[in-house]
Amino acid sequence: MYTVKEVAQKIKLTEHTIRFYTDKGLVPNVQRDKYNNRLFDEESLNWLIRVKYLKDCGMSIKDINHFVELYQQGDSSLLLRYEIILKYREMAREQLAEATGRLAFMEEKVRRYHTIIKQVSSNDTNT
Repeated sequence: MYTVKEVAQKIKLTEHTIRFYTDKGLVPNVQRDKYNNRLFDEESLNWLIRVKYLKDCGMSIKDINHFVELYQQGDSSLLLRYEIILKYREMAREQLAEATGRLAFMEEKVRRYHTIIKQVSSNDTNT
């Protein structure tokens, strides 16, 4: 079992975010100790990781909550969950393409500035 602090370090989320996600019901079956502190087993840890990825793909808290509810319905909701994942996979691909474009832009700027700096530097040593 993991505490909120341990989970935060393990999956790179803030303690506040973890508490927010659990309060919103996005992590099923979070347990509590005798002091009412949240405790996470491997299953709830995996749920937090899923929620993090879904959020990073642009899914709203409301939609994540719906996804969790569908998951808890079992196989009867499999097709709906599949369609949701397909939609967000496409969004992730679009985000990746945009990020790749930004990276290419920055790489070109790095090359350009590097060339200019080398030219200025060699001119300074030649005078």
